[in-house]
Amino acid sequence: MTDDRVPREPRSGDSGWRCAGLRWGLPAEPALLWRHPERGERASALSPGRPIAFTTGAARRCAGVRRGDRHTACPTAAAIPPTAVSAQCPECARLDRSYSVAADTRADDPRPYDVYLAWFGPGWIKVGITATEREGARLLEQAALSYVLLGRGPLMAARRAESVLGAALAVPDRIPYAAKRAAREAVPPPPERAAELAELHARARALTALPESLQVLPCAPVHHDAAFALDRPRPPGPAGLVQLAPHATVAGTVEAVAGPDVSLRDADGRALILDTRQLAGWPLTTADPSAPTTAPVRPTEPPPSPPAPEPLF
Repeated sequence: MTDDRVPREPRSGDSGWRCAGLRWGLPAEPALLWRHPERGERASALSPGRPIAFTTGAARRCAGVRRGDRHTACPTAAAIPPTAVSAQCPECARLDRSYSVAADTRADDPRPYDVYLAWFGPGWIKVGITATEREGARLLEQAALSYVLLGRGPLMAARRAESVLGAALAVPDRIPYAAKRAAREAVPPPPERAAELAELHARARALTALPESLQVLPCAPVHHDAAFALDRPRPPGPAGLVQLAPHATVAGTVEAVAGPDVSLRDADGRALILDTRQLAGWPLTTADPSAPTTAPVRPTEPPPSPPAPEPLF
């Protein structure tokens, strides 16, 4: 990395600092997290135009479990495959899910929850829930280009509404990541996205099976063009996906950040995508911003076709 806000490691050995991935805060500014077993955490903002340059260490290790502001290290410091999307070993992943909303293990959670409809690309809208107190950070993490809130209520009511939309309107709760990346190459203007969301929002509000305890909210689209820096001019052309490996260098200038993806332009003018989910768990040392990127780069996956509407009869 390239400034004093990022922990600097020696060129040889492991100082204990490891990347902990990317975090979206509020107000919306993405930052890389760094964790040290004794010194705690630090963060470095990923602003557009900022140089980023690092070399990976010899081995990637499990990132452990984080709940709120508390981090529990992996007891075995398990090795993680270099290109795995998850930075957790199977044991830590199980522990993480043992107390999570996604696994339905927190039915007694007293906090209010929002039900949202998130737009990721033409024909790609998903339904999901998020704690109201997070104020939309979950949508930034998921790389939603636009979204609307459908309703607000207790956790189980929000879960029920999510299930109703899936059954009655065939709205999925997951979107293929290749579709998300492809949509960012040519983003339709906000009015087009808002119109698609408004049509589905109206259909969802008309459902009689929505829980009575869910407060239905008006359609008020939110767009993330500025938060992701997608409203800035960018050279055309497809980007290559960085494949991290031991002792590999990545160097470039930040152009945009959407969800976990950092869009870079390297010294050779190549457009690169750095998936920070694969960056978590690596020890990193500072590299020269003008250094060539030696990490392997492969083409991004072609996007799948949106699901066809189910016939009524």
